[in-house]
Amino acid sequence: MSMAGLIERLLPNFIARKLRERALHGATVFCPVCERGAIAFLPSGSPPRPHVLCPFCGSRERARMTWLYLKEQNLLRPGLRILHVAPEACLRDRLKELPQATYVAGDKHETGYTYPPGTIDLDVTALKFPDDHFHLILCSHVLEHVPNDRLAMSELLRVLKPGGTAILMVPIAKHNAETQEDPAVTDPKDRIRLYGQFDHVRLYGRDYSGRLQEAGFHVKEDAMTERLSPEEVFRFGLLRSELVHAGSK
Repeated sequence: MSMAGLIERLLPNFIARKLRERALHGATVFCPVCERGAIAFLPSGSPPRPHVLCPFCGSRERARMTWLYLKEQNLLRPGLRILHVAPEACLRDRLKELPQATYVAGDKHETGYTYPPGTIDLDVTALKFPDDHFHLILCSHVLEHVPNDRLAMSELLRVLKPGGTAILMVPIAKHNAETQEDPAVTDPKDRIRLYGQFDHVRLYGRDYSGRLQEAGFHVKEDAMTERLSPEEVFRFGLLRSELVHAGSK
């Protein structure tokens, strides 16, 4: 057992967490979400990948990229109405700090899963909100789970205010021109083999922006890691295959 594991096992959670944070504090990497430096991002995933998890706020690569983009594009301001689908706790905590913001977090509740407190049961293909309601929507790594993703896209567009922004990141196989999907593929092993995860129903290709445009979004595709230096990509712990897709109305 590692020293960190032994500490967490033998000491009360609060004390163990404080000791762990002190041990991992450093300047090699920097989390833009919690704005803290660490000696490293921790392994995470199944199977574990290195350089993933912020030891302080728990952010992963896509959350850090999302937050960098929101800050860079000046999309965070007082008084926003925000919809956060499948909310990452680290981003939820920061978004709720915005002055006069109205924050709604929702996810499709499934048996066996736990959800952050206050997360409403939400069907992204049938949103129970009025038209033109939200200034900002975060819906990252969700649409690859939704059988009728085109309906979900149209619903997200419907509830987005004119001039608003929806961050709609998904896993993309850049080497594939077209999205791979087949409703007949339901076996979890086949989905892992074809789409990368047991509960994914498709693997998006380079046509993803076109799908969003067909739904009515004006799409901005940002390959952030290609315009940052290699040192910045490493320091922020970003994934080179990840793209930011920002849809506006």
